[in-house]
Amino acid sequence: MRKSDKVPRAAKALWSGLLLAFSSASWAATLSVKPGEDIAAAVQAAKAGDVIEVARGQYRVNLVIDKPLTLRGIDRPTLSGGNTGDTIRVTAPDVVIEGLIVRDSGDSLKDQNAGIYLWPGAHRAIVRHCDLTYNLFGLWIEKANDVLIEHNRITGKRDYASSQRGNGVQLYNTKGARILHNDISFVRDALYVDVSHHAEFRSNKLHHSRYGTHYMNSYYNLWEDNDTYYNRGGLALMEVRNQIVRNNRAWGNSDHGIMLRTLQDAVIENNVVAGNNRGFFIYDVEYIKLTGNLVVDNVVGVHLSAGSTRNEVERNDFIGNREQVRYVGSRDERWGVKDGNHWSNYLGWDRDGDRLGDVPYEANDMVDSLTWRYPGIKLLLASPAIQALKLVSQQFPILRMPSVVDPHPRMQPGNTQWRDWLGKHFNGQ
Repeated sequence: MRKSDKVPRAAKALWSGLLLAFSSASWAATLSVKPGEDIAAAVQAAKAGDVIEVARGQYRVNLVIDKPLTLRGIDRPTLSGGNTGDTIRVTAPDVVIEGLIVRDSGDSLKDQNAGIYLWPGAHRAIVRHCDLTYNLFGLWIEKANDVLIEHNRITGKRDYASSQRGNGVQLYNTKGARILHNDISFVRDALYVDVSHHAEFRSNKLHHSRYGTHYMNSYYNLWEDNDTYYNRGGLALMEVRNQIVRNNRAWGNSDHGIMLRTLQDAVIENNVVAGNNRGFFIYDVEYIKLTGNLVVDNVVGVHLSAGSTRNEVERNDFIGNREQVRYVGSRDERWGVKDGNHWSNYLGWDRDGDRLGDVPYEANDMVDSLTWRYPGIKLLLASPAIQALKLVSQQFPILRMPSVVDPHPRMQPGNTQWRDWLGKHFNGQ
Protein backbone atom coordinates (compact mmCIF):
# COMPACT_ATOMS: atom_id res chain seq x y z
CA MET A 1 0.00 0.00 0.00
CA ARG A 2 1.30 3.44 -0.88
CA LYS A 3 1.76 5.93 1.96
CA SER A 4 -0.56 8.40 0.23
CA ASP A 5 -3.44 5.87 0.41
CA LYS A 6 -3.39 5.76 4.22
CA VAL A 7 -4.52 9.33 4.79
CA PRO A 8 -7.85 9.08 2.95
CA ARG A 9 -8.66 5.78 4.67
CA ALA A 10 -7.92 7.26 8.11
CA ALA A 11 -10.06 10.25 7.28
CA LYS A 12 -12.90 7.97 6.14
CA ALA A 13 -12.69 5.98 9.38
CA LEU A 14 -12.81 9.16 11.45
CA TRP A 15 -15.74 10.50 9.43
CA SER A 16 -17.62 7.20 9.83
CA GLY A 17 -17.10 7.31 13.58
CA LEU A 18 -18.39 10.87 13.80
CA LEU A 19 -21.45 9.96 11.71
CA LEU A 20 -22.17 6.97 13.95
CA ALA A 21 -21.87 9.05 17.11
CA PHE A 22 -24.08 11.80 15.63
CA SER A 23 -26.62 9.24 14.47
CA SER A 24 -26.76 7.60 17.91
CA ALA A 25 -27.23 10.97 19.63
CA SER A 26 -29.87 11.99 17.09
CA TRP A 27 -31.93 8.84 17.55
CA ALA A 28 -31.63 8.68 21.37
CA ALA A 29 -35.09 8.97 22.89
CA THR A 30 -36.27 10.40 26.20
CA LEU A 31 -38.85 8.32 28.07
CA SER A 32 -40.80 9.76 30.99
CA VAL A 33 -42.05 7.87 34.05
CA LYS A 34 -44.64 9.37 36.38
CA PRO A 35 -45.84 8.22 39.82
CA GLY A 36 -47.85 5.01 39.48
CA GLU A 37 -45.99 3.96 36.33
CA ASP A 38 -43.42 1.18 36.06
CA ILE A 39 -39.75 2.16 35.82
CA ALA A 40 -38.79 -1.42 34.95
CA ALA A 41 -41.13 -1.36 31.96
CA ALA A 42 -39.50 1.86 30.78
CA VAL A 43 -36.06 0.26 31.05
CA GLN A 44 -37.31 -2.74 29.07
CA ALA A 45 -38.76 -0.49 26.36
CA ALA A 46 -35.68 1.75 26.13
CA LYS A 47 -32.93 1.32 23.59
CA ALA A 48 -29.21 1.75 24.17
CA GLY A 49 -28.40 5.39 24.70
CA ASP A 50 -31.91 6.46 25.71
CA VAL A 51 -32.72 8.68 28.67
CA ILE A 52 -35.37 7.73 31.22
CA GLU A 53 -36.62 10.69 33.24
CA VAL A 54 -38.38 9.82 36.49
CA ALA A 55 -40.75 12.44 37.87
CA ARG A 56 -40.85 13.34 41.56
CA GLY A 57 -42.72 10.70 43.56
CA GLN A 58 -42.38 7.40 45.41
CA TYR A 59 -41.51 4.23 43.46
CA ARG A 60 -41.20 0.69 44.77
CA VAL A 61 -38.56 -1.08 42.65
CA ASN A 62 -35.88 -3.73 42.52
CA LEU A 63 -34.60 -2.47 39.23
CA VAL A 64 -32.16 -4.16 36.83
CA ILE A 65 -30.54 -1.94 34.19
CA ASP A 66 -29.17 -4.23 31.49
CA LYS A 67 -28.42 -1.77 28.68
CA PRO A 68 -26.47 1.48 28.34
CA LEU A 69 -28.84 4.33 29.26
CA THR A 70 -29.34 7.30 31.55
CA LEU A 71 -31.73 7.10 34.52
CA ARG A 72 -32.36 10.67 35.63
CA GLY A 73 -34.50 11.92 38.48
CA ILE A 74 -36.53 15.10 38.04
CA ASP A 75 -36.97 16.95 41.37
CA ARG A 76 -35.43 14.03 43.29
CA PRO A 77 -37.87 11.10 43.14
CA THR A 78 -37.48 8.28 45.68
CA LEU A 79 -36.81 4.69 44.63
CA SER A 80 -37.31 2.20 47.47
CA GLY A 81 -36.19 -1.43 47.41
CA GLY A 82 -38.72 -2.37 50.10
CA ASN A 83 -35.92 -3.72 52.34
CA THR A 84 -35.24 -6.64 49.96
CA GLY A 85 -32.43 -7.28 47.49
CA ASP A 86 -30.72 -4.46 45.61
CA THR A 87 -32.73 -1.35 44.92
CA ILE A 88 -30.89 -0.87 41.60
CA ARG A 89 -28.60 -3.40 39.93
CA VAL A 90 -26.57 -2.36 36.89
CA THR A 91 -25.26 -5.12 34.60
CA ALA A 92 -24.47 -3.10 31.45
CA PRO A 93 -21.64 -0.65 30.69
CA ASP A 94 -22.05 3.10 30.17
CA VAL A 95 -25.02 3.60 32.51
CA VAL A 96 -25.63 6.99 34.12
CA ILE A 97 -27.73 7.33 37.31
CA GLU A 98 -28.34 10.84 38.60
CA GLY A 99 -30.63 12.95 40.72
CA LEU A 100 -32.36 10.12 42.64
CA ILE A 101 -33.05 9.16 46.24
CA VAL A 102 -32.24 5.45 46.40
CA ARG A 103 -33.11 3.67 49.62
CA ASP A 104 -34.23 0.57 51.52
CA SER A 105 -32.08 -2.25 50.16
CA GLY A 106 -32.20 -5.64 51.83
CA ASP A 107 -29.93 -6.44 54.77
CA SER A 108 -28.17 -9.62 53.65
CA LEU A 109 -24.41 -9.30 54.11
CA LYS A 110 -24.03 -12.63 52.32
CA ASP A 111 -25.79 -11.30 49.21
CA GLN A 112 -24.17 -7.88 49.54
CA ASN A 113 -27.48 -6.03 49.20
CA ALA A 114 -26.91 -2.47 48.03
CA GLY A 115 -28.72 0.68 47.09
CA ILE A 116 -26.88 0.53 43.77
CA TYR A 117 -24.93 -2.59 42.82
CA LEU A 118 -22.58 -2.13 39.86
CA TRP A 119 -22.30 -5.68 38.63
CA PRO A 120 -19.17 -7.10 36.92
CA GLY A 121 -18.95 -5.55 33.49
CA ALA A 122 -20.75 -2.31 34.38
CA HIS A 123 -17.75 -0.35 33.13
CA ARG A 124 -17.77 3.45 32.94
CA ALA A 125 -20.88 3.74 35.12
CA ILE A 126 -21.62 7.18 36.53
CA VAL A 127 -23.56 7.77 39.76
CA ARG A 128 -23.90 11.42 40.72
CA HIS A 129 -26.04 13.83 42.72
CA CYS A 130 -27.92 10.99 44.42
CA ASP A 131 -28.93 10.36 48.04
CA LEU A 132 -28.37 6.73 49.00
CA THR A 133 -29.94 6.18 52.39
CA TYR A 134 -30.89 3.25 54.61
CA ASN A 135 -29.18 0.72 52.38
CA LEU A 136 -26.93 -2.06 53.64
CA PHE A 137 -24.19 -1.08 51.19
CA GLY A 138 -24.62 2.28 49.55
CA LEU A 139 -22.70 1.34 46.40
CA TRP A 140 -21.16 -2.05 45.75
CA ILE A 141 -18.79 -1.86 42.76
CA GLU A 142 -17.37 -5.18 41.57
CA LYS A 143 -15.15 -5.76 38.52
CA ALA A 144 -16.43 -2.54 36.95
CA ASN A 145 -13.69 -0.28 35.64
CA ASP A 146 -13.47 3.49 35.13
CA VAL A 147 -16.54 4.31 37.19
CA LEU A 148 -17.29 7.84 38.39
CA ILE A 149 -19.03 8.33 41.76
CA GLU A 150 -19.45 12.02 42.56
CA HIS A 151 -21.48 14.47 44.65
CA ASN A 152 -23.55 11.82 46.44
CA ARG A 153 -24.72 11.69 50.05
CA ILE A 154 -24.59 8.16 51.46
CA THR A 155 -25.86 7.05 54.88
CA GLY A 156 -26.33 3.52 56.14
CA LYS A 157 -28.71 1.68 58.43
CA ARG A 158 -27.63 3.64 61.46
CA ASP A 159 -29.95 1.74 63.81
CA TYR A 160 -27.94 -1.45 63.08
CA ALA A 161 -24.83 -2.37 65.06
CA SER A 162 -21.67 -1.35 63.24
CA SER A 163 -20.70 -4.95 62.45
CA GLN A 164 -24.10 -5.57 60.83
CA ARG A 165 -23.92 -2.58 58.50
CA GLY A 166 -22.39 -2.60 55.05
CA ASN A 167 -19.93 -0.06 53.70
CA GLY A 168 -20.76 3.25 52.10
CA VAL A 169 -18.85 2.55 48.88
CA GLN A 170 -17.26 -0.86 48.36
CA LEU A 171 -14.74 -1.28 45.55
CA TYR A 172 -13.68 -4.83 44.73
CA ASN A 173 -11.36 -5.81 41.89
CA THR A 174 -11.71 -2.57 39.95
CA LYS A 175 -9.43 -0.21 38.02
CA GLY A 176 -9.59 3.48 37.33
CA ALA A 177 -12.39 4.45 39.73
CA ARG A 178 -12.92 8.12 40.61
CA ILE A 179 -14.66 8.77 43.93
CA LEU A 180 -15.16 12.54 44.24
CA HIS A 181 -17.01 15.01 46.51
CA ASN A 182 -19.15 12.47 48.37
CA ASP A 183 -20.45 12.74 51.95
CA ILE A 184 -20.59 9.29 53.61
CA SER A 185 -21.58 8.49 57.20
CA PHE A 186 -23.18 5.98 59.60
CA VAL A 187 -21.94 2.91 57.74
CA ARG A 188 -19.39 0.27 58.69
CA ASP A 189 -16.52 1.70 56.61
CA ALA A 190 -17.24 4.81 54.56
CA LEU A 191 -14.94 3.63 51.74
CA TYR A 192 -13.71 0.04 51.51
CA VAL A 193 -11.12 -0.51 48.80
CA ASP A 194 -10.03 -4.08 48.07
CA VAL A 195 -7.84 -5.23 45.16
CA SER A 196 -8.59 -1.98 43.32
CA HIS A 197 -5.92 0.01 41.55
CA HIS A 198 -5.23 3.33 39.79
CA ALA A 199 -8.14 5.04 41.57
CA GLU A 200 -8.64 8.62 42.72
CA PHE A 201 -10.34 9.62 45.96
CA ARG A 202 -10.73 13.38 46.24
CA SER A 203 -12.66 15.88 48.36
CA ASN A 204 -14.84 13.37 50.21
CA LYS A 205 -16.21 13.80 53.75
CA LEU A 206 -16.15 10.50 55.64
CA HIS A 207 -17.43 10.48 59.20
CA HIS A 208 -19.30 8.67 62.00
CA SER A 209 -18.25 5.20 60.83
CA ARG A 210 -15.75 2.51 61.84
CA TYR A 211 -13.10 3.57 59.32
CA GLY A 212 -13.30 6.58 57.08
CA THR A 213 -11.38 4.58 54.49
CA HIS A 214 -10.12 1.02 54.65
CA TYR A 215 -7.60 0.03 51.96
CA MET A 216 -6.56 -3.60 51.42
CA ASN A 217 -4.24 -4.99 48.73
CA SER A 218 -4.65 -2.00 46.42
CA TYR A 219 -1.93 -0.17 44.48
CA TYR A 220 -1.26 3.10 42.65
CA ASN A 221 -4.10 5.07 44.22
CA LEU A 222 -4.37 8.77 45.00
CA TRP A 223 -6.02 9.97 48.22
CA GLU A 224 -6.25 13.79 48.25
CA ASP A 225 -8.13 16.63 49.98
CA ASN A 226 -10.45 14.35 52.01
CA ASP A 227 -11.82 14.88 55.53
CA THR A 228 -12.08 11.88 57.86
CA TYR A 229 -13.49 12.68 61.29
CA TYR A 230 -15.45 11.23 64.21
CA ASN A 231 -14.71 7.67 63.12
CA ARG A 232 -12.93 4.99 65.08
CA GLY A 233 -10.12 5.24 62.52
CA GLY A 234 -9.69 7.86 59.84
CA LEU A 235 -7.64 6.28 57.06
CA ALA A 236 -6.32 2.72 57.20
CA LEU A 237 -3.81 1.64 54.55
CA MET A 238 -3.15 -2.06 54.98
CA GLU A 239 -0.94 -4.28 52.83
CA VAL A 240 -0.66 -1.75 50.01
CA ARG A 241 2.06 0.04 48.06
CA ASN A 242 2.54 2.97 45.71
CA GLN A 243 0.01 5.26 47.34
CA ILE A 244 -0.06 9.05 47.36
CA VAL A 245 -1.80 10.50 50.43
CA ARG A 246 -1.66 14.29 50.48
CA ASN A 247 -3.46 17.42 51.65
CA ASN A 248 -6.00 15.51 53.73
CA ARG A 249 -7.40 16.17 57.20
CA ALA A 250 -7.88 13.35 59.71
CA TRP A 251 -9.20 14.67 63.01
CA GLY A 252 -11.26 13.71 66.03
CA ASN A 253 -11.06 9.95 65.45
CA SER A 254 -11.30 7.84 68.58
CA ASP A 255 -8.37 5.55 67.71
CA HIS A 256 -6.05 6.71 64.92
CA GLY A 257 -6.01 9.43 62.32
CA ILE A 258 -3.93 7.59 59.70
CA MET A 259 -2.90 3.93 60.01
CA LEU A 260 -0.01 2.73 57.85
CA ARG A 261 0.31 -1.03 58.14
CA THR A 262 2.51 -3.16 55.89
CA LEU A 263 3.08 -0.34 53.44
CA GLN A 264 5.89 0.32 50.98
CA ASP A 265 6.83 2.89 48.35
CA ALA A 266 4.28 5.54 49.28
CA VAL A 267 4.19 9.30 49.76
CA ILE A 268 2.34 10.69 52.79
CA GLU A 269 2.60 14.47 52.62
CA ASN A 270 1.05 17.74 53.79
CA ASN A 271 -1.75 16.14 55.80
CA VAL A 272 -3.28 17.46 59.03
CA VAL A 273 -3.64 14.82 61.74
CA ALA A 274 -5.26 16.38 64.80
CA GLY A 275 -7.13 15.48 67.97
CA ASN A 276 -6.99 11.69 67.55
CA ASN A 277 -6.05 9.14 70.17
CA ARG A 278 -3.09 8.23 67.94
CA GLY A 279 -2.21 10.56 65.11
CA PHE A 280 -0.23 8.08 63.01
CA PHE A 281 -0.10 4.36 63.73
CA ILE A 282 2.87 3.03 61.73
CA TYR A 283 3.48 -0.73 61.69
CA ASP A 284 5.77 -2.67 59.34
CA VAL A 285 6.35 0.26 56.98
CA GLU A 286 9.39 0.73 54.72
CA TYR A 287 10.56 3.05 51.95
CA ILE A 288 7.93 5.74 52.35
CA LYS A 289 8.22 9.52 52.41
CA LEU A 290 6.45 11.12 55.36
CA THR A 291 6.87 14.84 54.77
CA GLY A 292 5.26 18.16 55.61
CA ASN A 293 2.51 16.75 57.85
CA LEU A 294 1.03 18.59 60.82
CA VAL A 295 0.59 16.21 63.78
CA VAL A 296 -1.07 18.25 66.51
CA ASP A 297 -2.94 17.76 69.79
CA ASN A 298 -3.19 13.96 69.64
CA VAL A 299 -2.81 11.79 72.74
CA VAL A 300 0.05 10.01 70.92
CA GLY A 301 1.47 11.77 67.90
CA VAL A 302 3.02 8.69 66.29
CA HIS A 303 2.90 5.07 67.44
CA LEU A 304 5.84 3.42 65.64
CA SER A 305 6.64 -0.29 65.78
CA ALA A 306 7.31 -3.59 63.97
CA GLY A 307 10.51 -2.73 62.13
CA SER A 308 9.26 0.42 60.45
CA THR A 309 12.54 1.69 59.05
CA ARG A 310 14.30 3.06 55.95
CA ASN A 311 11.72 5.81 55.67
CA GLU A 312 12.25 9.52 54.95
CA VAL A 313 10.58 11.56 57.70
CA GLU A 314 11.22 15.24 57.02
CA ARG A 315 9.74 18.70 57.66
CA ASN A 316 6.84 17.46 59.78
CA ASP A 317 5.46 19.48 62.70
CA PHE A 318 4.81 17.58 65.94
CA ILE A 319 3.00 20.05 68.18
CA GLY A 320 1.24 19.65 71.51
CA ASN A 321 0.84 15.90 71.42
CA ARG A 322 0.62 14.52 74.93
CA GLU A 323 3.22 11.94 73.88
CA GLN A 324 5.07 12.85 70.70
CA VAL A 325 6.28 9.38 69.71
CA ARG A 326 5.67 5.95 71.20
CA TYR A 327 8.49 3.90 69.75
CA VAL A 328 8.97 0.16 70.18
CA GLY A 329 12.29 -0.99 68.69
CA SER A 330 15.72 -2.40 69.41
CA ARG A 331 17.77 0.51 68.02
CA ASP A 332 17.47 4.21 67.31
CA GLU A 333 15.35 5.33 64.37
CA ARG A 334 16.74 8.46 62.74
CA TRP A 335 14.25 10.98 61.36
CA GLY A 336 14.91 14.39 59.88
CA VAL A 337 18.38 13.53 58.64
CA LYS A 338 18.11 15.93 55.65
CA ASP A 339 15.83 18.78 56.73
CA GLY A 340 14.71 18.06 60.30
CA ASN A 341 11.27 18.04 61.88
CA HIS A 342 9.77 20.47 64.39
CA TRP A 343 9.06 19.21 67.92
CA SER A 344 7.16 21.51 70.27
CA ASN A 345 8.80 19.96 73.36
CA TYR A 346 12.37 20.34 72.10
CA LEU A 347 14.57 21.88 74.83
CA GLY A 348 17.71 22.51 72.78
CA TRP A 349 19.10 25.74 71.34
CA ASP A 350 20.18 27.35 68.08
CA ARG A 351 23.39 29.30 68.66
CA ASP A 352 24.36 29.77 65.01
CA GLY A 353 20.92 31.07 63.99
CA ASP A 354 20.36 28.56 61.16
CA ARG A 355 16.89 27.70 62.56
CA LEU A 356 18.00 24.15 63.30
CA GLY A 357 18.65 22.82 66.79
CA ASP A 358 22.29 22.33 67.79
CA VAL A 359 21.64 19.18 69.83
CA PRO A 360 19.58 16.16 68.75
CA TYR A 361 15.98 15.62 69.78
CA GLU A 362 15.23 12.25 71.39
CA ALA A 363 11.58 11.33 71.56
CA ASN A 364 11.72 8.72 74.35
CA ASP A 365 13.70 7.79 77.41
CA MET A 366 13.69 5.01 80.02
CA VAL A 367 10.81 6.59 81.96
CA ASP A 368 8.65 6.60 78.82
CA SER A 369 9.32 2.92 78.30
CA LEU A 370 8.42 2.13 81.91
CA THR A 371 5.13 4.06 81.71
CA TRP A 372 4.10 2.09 78.59
CA ARG A 373 4.70 -1.16 80.44
CA TYR A 374 3.32 0.01 83.79
CA PRO A 375 0.73 2.77 83.22
CA GLY A 376 0.31 3.31 86.96
CA ILE A 377 3.68 5.08 87.01
CA LYS A 378 2.01 8.08 85.37
CA LEU A 379 0.69 9.00 88.80
CA LEU A 380 4.27 9.63 89.88
CA LEU A 381 5.54 11.58 86.87
CA ALA A 382 5.86 14.83 88.85
CA SER A 383 7.65 13.17 91.75
CA PRO A 384 11.34 13.86 92.48
CA ALA A 385 12.15 10.16 92.08
CA ILE A 386 10.88 10.02 88.50
CA GLN A 387 12.59 13.28 87.58
CA ALA A 388 15.84 11.93 89.03
CA LEU A 389 15.41 8.74 86.98
CA LYS A 390 15.00 10.82 83.83
CA LEU A 391 18.20 12.72 84.61
CA VAL A 392 20.16 9.54 85.37
CA SER A 393 19.04 7.86 82.13
CA GLN A 394 20.28 10.88 80.18
CA GLN A 395 23.67 10.91 81.89
CA PHE A 396 24.41 7.17 81.76
CA PRO A 397 24.13 5.69 78.23
CA ILE A 398 23.85 2.17 79.60
CA LEU A 399 20.39 3.09 80.85
CA ARG A 400 19.37 4.82 77.61
CA MET A 401 16.43 3.31 75.67
CA PRO A 402 16.21 3.18 71.84
CA SER A 403 14.37 6.21 70.53
CA VAL A 404 13.40 8.22 67.50
CA VAL A 405 16.26 10.69 67.08
CA ASP A 406 16.14 13.88 65.05
CA PRO A 407 19.75 15.13 64.64
CA HIS A 408 18.94 18.78 63.91
CA PRO A 409 15.27 19.56 64.65
CA ARG A 410 13.64 22.63 63.17
CA MET A 411 13.17 25.43 65.67
CA GLN A 412 9.91 26.76 64.14
CA PRO A 413 6.90 24.93 62.67
CA GLY A 414 6.30 25.07 58.96
CA ASN A 415 2.51 25.18 59.40
CA THR A 416 1.66 28.58 60.88
CA GLN A 417 -2.06 27.74 61.25
CA TRP A 418 -1.48 24.89 63.71
CA ARG A 419 -3.47 26.64 66.47
CA ASP A 420 -6.64 26.29 64.38
CA TRP A 421 -6.46 22.52 64.97
CA LEU A 422 -6.32 22.52 68.76
CA GLY A 423 -9.27 20.90 70.53
CA LYS A 424 -10.56 18.85 67.56
CA HIS A 425 -11.23 15.80 69.69
CA PHE A 426 -13.70 12.94 69.31
CA ASN A 427 -17.09 14.02 70.69
CA GLY A 428 -18.79 10.61 70.69
CA GLN A 429 -21.76 11.77 68.61
